[in-house]
Amino acid sequence: MSAAPSDPSAVSDASGSGVLLGPAEVRELAEALGVRPTKQRGQNFVIDPNTVRRIVRTAEVGDDDVVVEVGPGLGSLTLALLETAAHVTAIEVDDVLAAALPATVRARLPERAGRFSLVHEDALRVTELPGPQPTALVANLPYNVAVPVLLHLLATFPSIERTLVMVQSEVADRLAAPPGSKVYGVPSAKAAWYCEVKRAGAIGRNVFWPAPNVDSGLVSLVRRAHPPETRASRTEVFAVVDAAFAQRRKTLRAALSGWAGSGAAAEEALRAAGVSPQARGESLTIAEFAAIAEHGPRREAAPGRRDGDDEEHTA
Repeated sequence: MSAAPSDPSAVSDASGSGVLLGPAEVRELAEALGVRPTKQRGQNFVIDPNTVRRIVRTAEVGDDDVVVEVGPGLGSLTLALLETAAHVTAIEVDDVLAAALPATVRARLPERAGRFSLVHEDALRVTELPGPQPTALVANLPYNVAVPVLLHLLATFPSIERTLVMVQSEVADRLAAPPGSKVYGVPSAKAAWYCEVKRAGAIGRNVFWPAPNVDSGLVSLVRRAHPPETRASRTEVFAVVDAAFAQRRKTLRAALSGWAGSGAAAEEALRAAGVSPQARGESLTIAEFAAIAEHGPRREAAPGRRDGDDEEHTA
């Protein structure tokens, strides 16, 4: 493992921001750490201070927010978040980057270093965080695990009220797609269980190092006060979503036959939920998926159980 620079403050501030990392600082830090961005972990470091400040502004991070960030890398977005938030907890899986980030924070924002926490872990395995519960999730998510990480954190930390993530543009389209859209699918429906979701802007390739082969997009997710009204658990609702889109070109009667046990049982559940057996999954709202799950033959109702009581999560 490479060691963090003995004096991170020695890295110059070519961006002129005084705090944030520009192209020269990012490359100097990476060279000092022996870091070479890898496709395996979807590492593309943001090198434009204006972009990270735009992200913080779009996320509406305030001085009372406790922010969780995933994949902070060298700290470009972390520093911008710390300028505003009450506290920032960064989750980083990479050994070298995790070891170096606290030193970078102390060097560039010493007066706010006490407001920073690091969790050296795979975000998909994180089930608790140090300090106060997060109120916001703001992250440049690695493209290869963006949706699973997002859904896992929304399920695990219900205190997260607002989320702004930067993801591959196509993933952003899928997350924010409404029912009836050609790209509406599993990510769209599951994200809608938790939040009101919308596109919040586009990000070009030239703000990253190395530049990815795809454009990026910002997605805003605002937590619903309550999930859709249903006696089915989230796990049961998500099982219907998965089944419906596993064969998305088929009618729901056919697509849900395996889930229900037979085509006839699927049709019975669909009609009880007020959904046409000839409809397709791409036309349904998350509330309609919840209604189908509630009438599914395999659901065993537990007295007093309401939506969200089952904490098992399906990404």
